[in-house]
Amino acid sequence: MSTANNDIFKSTVLGHPSGLFVLFFTEMWERFSYYGMRGILVLFLISSIGIGGWDWTSKEALALYGTYTAMVYLTPILGGYLADNHIGYRKAVIWGALIMTLGHASMAIEFAHIFLYIGIGLLIIGNGLFKPNMTSIISHMYKDTPEKKDGAYTIFYMGVNAGAFLGILLCGYIGEKVSWSYGFGLAGIFMLLGALQFYLAQGIFGDIGKTPEVKEQNEPIMEFEGDHLNPFTQFDKILIGVCTFIGLTWIINDPLSTIGGINFLKFGGLDVSNYYILTGVILFFVLLVSRIIRYPKQTMDRMIAIVIFAIMTICFWACFEQAGGSMTIFANNYTGRIMSGSWATIFNVVNILITVIPVGIITWVLIKLFGQTFDRYKFSNIVLGTSFVMIWALIFWMINRNMSSNALVVDYQTIESVEGGETVYNNVMESTALKPTDKIVNKTTTVIEPGDIKIGDQVNLIEVRGKLLFLTPEKTSIARERIIESGKKSPIIKATVKSIKENEVEIPATWFGILNSLFIIMFAPLFSKWWESKYNPSAASKYGLGLILLGVGFGALAFGSMSIESGAEVATVSIIWLILAYLFHTLGELCLSPVALSYISKLVPGRMIALMFGVWYIAVAIGNKFAGLMGGSIEEITSEYSMTTFFMIFTIVPIALGLLGILLNPVIKRLMHGVR
Repeated sequence: MSTANNDIFKSTVLGHPSGLFVLFFTEMWERFSYYGMRGILVLFLISSIGIGGWDWTSKEALALYGTYTAMVYLTPILGGYLADNHIGYRKAVIWGALIMTLGHASMAIEFAHIFLYIGIGLLIIGNGLFKPNMTSIISHMYKDTPEKKDGAYTIFYMGVNAGAFLGILLCGYIGEKVSWSYGFGLAGIFMLLGALQFYLAQGIFGDIGKTPEVKEQNEPIMEFEGDHLNPFTQFDKILIGVCTFIGLTWIINDPLSTIGGINFLKFGGLDVSNYYILTGVILFFVLLVSRIIRYPKQTMDRMIAIVIFAIMTICFWACFEQAGGSMTIFANNYTGRIMSGSWATIFNVVNILITVIPVGIITWVLIKLFGQTFDRYKFSNIVLGTSFVMIWALIFWMINRNMSSNALVVDYQTIESVEGGETVYNNVMESTALKPTDKIVNKTTTVIEPGDIKIGDQVNLIEVRGKLLFLTPEKTSIARERIIESGKKSPIIKATVKSIKENEVEIPATWFGILNSLFIIMFAPLFSKWWESKYNPSAASKYGLGLILLGVGFGALAFGSMSIESGAEVATVSIIWLILAYLFHTLGELCLSPVALSYISKLVPGRMIALMFGVWYIAVAIGNKFAGLMGGSIEEITSEYSMTTFFMIFTIVPIALGLLGILLNPVIKRLMHGVR
C-alpha cells in the first residue's frame, strides 16, 4: 500500500476511510437536488396556471424532460475528459456542484420561462463535471486495496439512494403542497451545502484528484492472445463527428419544435426529423459494424455481446424512466390519493417509519464521521451538521402537517342553466359578474388541507381538471398574479367551511417516487447474495429477467387502469397498482443496472474500458430520450384508445425482448468466451 493511501486509511468509519463518507454525503446532497428537482419538474409544467404551473401538455413537458435526462448522461463523457486531462477530479466536483447550485437557483425564479431553461442548461453542465469524477476519486482511494472496493461502492450507492429518497420526499412535498418555487429552491440549498462540505474537507483525500492524472506512456497491455490495436481511421472519425452532430441536434430540436414551434429540421413545410435521426442511426450502425469486424474473433464476439446488451439497456431505460414522466402524471391525475380514517393513520405511521428510520441510521453514520474528523475539518462538519438539522426540521414539519390534515366540507356557489336540454352548473368565481336573473345553487365539496381552519371560515378554491383544489394564501396570491399576467379573469372560487372530517390525508403524487429508492435499500443485499451464490444467473438471463420484471410492473398499471374510461382526465385508481409497479421495476433494475458496467469491464480489453463506458452512457441517454418521447403520447393514446392500451405497450415490449434475451442465452454465452 502506498504512503498516501496509508494516510487515507488512518482515519476510518465502519472499516472504510473517513474520506469515503465525505464523498457519501456530497453525493447524497447532489442526488437530493437532482431527484428532488426531477420529481416535481413534469408536475410543475403540466399544472394549471392557477396553481402556479405552466399549463403545458404532457407532450410538451416530456419533450423537455426527455432532453434533460438524456443530456445529463452525455455531458459526463466530456466532464470526465476535462478532469482527466486539465483540471483534476476535485476541481471538477466543486465547479460542477456550484454550477448546479446556480441552476437550481435559476429554476426557483418563476416569473420568466427563460430562467427555467437557463437552470436546466446549468444543471446539465454541472452534472457533467460532477457525476463521473466522484466515482473516480473512490477508485483512486482504493487503488491499493481492491478487495475493499466492492464494499466502498455499496456504501456509496446507499448514499445515492438516500439522497434520491429524501429529495423526492421533501422537494416533492413542498413543491406540491406549498410552492413549486420553494421545491426547486430547496434542491439548490442542499446542493450548495454539499459543495461547501466537500470543499472544506477536501484535504482528507491527500493528493488524490488534486491535479490531472499523469498518463503512462507504456504500450497498451494485450488482454489475450490475438488481441491487437484497432486505431480509429479518418473514416471512423468523420462518422463519429456526423453521428454526434445528428444526435445532439435532434435531441435539442425536439423540445424546441414541440414547445416553441422552432423546428430547424423542417424544410418547405416538410418535417424531416424522423428521417434525420434514422439517418444518424444507420450511420452509427455502419460505424459499429465497420469497427467490430476489424477486431480478432474473440474481441469481435464480445463486442457483439455488448451491442446486444446495449439494445436491451435502451429498451429498459426507455420504459423505466416513465417514473418521472407518465407514471407521475398517472399518480397525479388518475390515482386515488386521499386516505381517510384508519387508512390515513396507516399511511402516516408507514410514512413516519420509512422516513425516520433511514434518516436516523444516516445520522448515526454522521456522528461516527464527526468523531473521526471534527478536529481536523471543523467547518466542513458544521456545514454537514447544519444540513441534517435542516433535514430533521423539515421531516418533523412534514409529519406534523400530515398528522393535522383534515377534510374540509365546504359550500360554494354555482349558476344553474340549461344547455342543449341538460342542466349544467357553472362555478361562481370572484371575477364572475352576477346578473339578477342568475339562478344561484349552493354546492358542497370536500378538500384536504392541514392547518388551523375552523367551521365558518372562508377559504379559496380553484377548479383543475374537474376537481376543486384548496388554495393556501401563498397559492392564492400566485394564482391572482399568474392570471393577471395571462390576461384572464380570476378563477378563484370563494367557499365556506361547513364541517370538518378529522384524520384525512392526501398523498402527494411525487411520494410514489421514493418507493424505488426504498425498495433498492431493502432488496439490494438479497440480490448481492444471489449474484455471489452458485445460483448466479448468466448475463443474458439477468438482462432478460430485468426486462420481464419491468414489463410485469407495467402490467399491474395496465390492469389497474381498466376502470378508467377512454379520454377521462381524472380517476381514482387504487394506489396498490403504482406500489406494485415500482416494486417490480426496482427488482428489474437490480437485475440489470448494477451488473451492466461490470460486464463491460470484463468483456472488453482494458485499454477500451473508458471508451466503452462512454458508449454505455450514450445508450442510457438514448433510452432516457425515448422515455420522454413515448411518455409524451400518454394523452393522445389515452384519448383515442385507453390508459390500459398505453401501459400495455410498456408491458409487451420489454417482456418480449426479455424472453428473447433468455432464449439467446446459449448464443450470448458463446460470444462472451467464458466471461461470467
